[in-house]
Amino acid sequence: MSKTDVLYNAACSVCSREIHHYARISANQALPLQYDDLNDPETLRYWGVSAEDAAKRLHVRKDGQTYSGVPAFIVLWQALPRYRWLAKFVSLPGVYRCATWVYDGVLAPTLYRRHQKRIAKAAAPAE
Repeated sequence: MSKTDVLYNAACSVCSREIHHYARISANQALPLQYDDLNDPETLRYWGVSAEDAAKRLHVRKDGQTYSGVPAFIVLWQALPRYRWLAKFVSLPGVYRCATWVYDGVLAPTLYRRHQKRIAKAAAPAE
């Protein structure tokens, strides 16, 4: 099995909780997955993606190709034995369209707005 790299936002409680779940599974089964935090500038250089683009959606790299959004989840789930059924299910045409609409239209923008608020709060001068 070839290595799968996952770029995620460790500062996001929702993102980190989900990715840590996958990381435990992959570590317990010695699967070739690597999880990279987008908040590390070196990581962003390695991935060749801007901090803003990285924060907007999940990114996964496998076999030299980078995926983002729902396709990234599908590639990640395909690498995890307990989630292969979910990858197949979400890949079905109607389900894929619905999942993409929900992720791109609701979930990812909501998480990105939360990310922007965290960044603004951290940059604000202390009172």
